[in-house]
Amino acid sequence: MPTLFTDRRTGTSLAPYESFNLATHVGDTPNAVAVNRALLCEMVGAVQFMNQVHGDSIVLVDEISESEPTCDALITRTPGLALAVLVADCIPLLLSSTSVVAAVHVGRKGLVSSIALKVIAQMRVLGATAIHAQLGASICGRCYEVPQAMAQEVGALNPAALAFTRAGTHALDLPKALIADLIAQDVSYEASTSCTLEDEMYFSYRRQQITGRNAGVIWL
Repeated sequence: MPTLFTDRRTGTSLAPYESFNLATHVGDTPNAVAVNRALLCEMVGAVQFMNQVHGDSIVLVDEISESEPTCDALITRTPGLALAVLVADCIPLLLSSTSVVAAVHVGRKGLVSSIALKVIAQMRVLGATAIHAQLGASICGRCYEVPQAMAQEVGALNPAALAFTRAGTHALDLPKALIADLIAQDVSYEASTSCTLEDEMYFSYRRQQITGRNAGVIWL
């Protein structure tokens, strides 16, 4: 299935965004975001965004909605309808099969709530057989430092997430944990090796706090 991952290299937004911000909720000028979204639509066609809240709600989309559904995963069986997930350190997860595709926002809370596994299950109910996953750039396990208690809490549910920073402090490796979940579900995958915190080509909330959003986009 066709997919696209954006970064900050193209667009019209002003500093501190410096390029292709696609989010309307981060303080960027509305006109700049509108221009960038229009440029994205020129590349992929009509795009459905979502109001992401770090939850586990999933919305099945049959046509473009003027309002952005409040959820952290979109699924569609409609050819030509592109689904977008916005991130600035979390994982933009794109799931594809011959008849169903999904865009999923996987952060720490999403990993703990198993949102990816819930989306995979719903895709299979909708007729998906072989499912392939693409993980876009996100913060890596060497950079995602968290308090020890948080690391232990997440690790109790997702042992593969446990990691340490270069300084030896507690961290979480969300891509590694997500990949372990995908393999357990017999889902093939490919994953970016870029870290959004380390690579300034990407927006990173950890690096900048006030920043734009990268996108993962998928369509049938």
